[in-house]
Amino acid sequence: MTVMDGDLISPTNCVRQPFSRFESGHYKAVVLVNRLNLFWNLGWEALPEHLSGKEALDRIDVVIGCVDTRASRAVIRDRTSGWSTVAYVLDIGNTSDSGQFILGEPLNQVNRRSRTRLRTVFELYPESVDGSLDDDALPSCSAAEAIEKQEPFVNQVLAQHALALLARLFRYGNVSYHGGFINLRDGCGGRLPVDPKLWRRIRKRNAAAA
Repeated sequence: MTVMDGDLISPTNCVRQPFSRFESGHYKAVVLVNRLNLFWNLGWEALPEHLSGKEALDRIDVVIGCVDTRASRAVIRDRTSGWSTVAYVLDIGNTSDSGQFILGEPLNQVNRRSRTRLRTVFELYPESVDGSLDDDALPSCSAAEAIEKQEPFVNQVLAQHALALLARLFRYGNVSYHGGFINLRDGCGGRLPVDPKLWRRIRKRNAAAA
């Protein structure tokens, strides 16, 4: 398991993420991986850098993307398709009070075209990788403003659902759904079934709206 993140811990991160103010200025990936390795006696690796278009993603089973820009999501799409041998991509994204988790099989050297290949978030929702839609506003340095921009627990709820989906895949070897949507404002959610007909409807709807 490799955790890649080039971000440093800021005081604002300490408001809702498991960091202390004494860890400010250190790399998030290094701090978190060191904790997990010490507690569980694991051998995880931390890479304190952002994924770019240069790294080769080979001999990797699952790529889990938790990024906050569409441009970053596009990099993951590019690095896991084409000549890549990545088997699965799990995308987790959120807004202020809602979000999605979608498991897909990118079209590459491992996953060929087929009716039942799990479609990725990039294919079903092309706007998710449209960098022109990114908000260029800088993150707030105020803890109060940060809380106003995002409701508490939205990240944790999505992470638990995503992990439950992966657990079912690893334990049983198959899934009846490959994603879902959570809305904490209304207290509701929905799942994304493994259904080629639904995938076609979603893509046609998005194409018509473009």
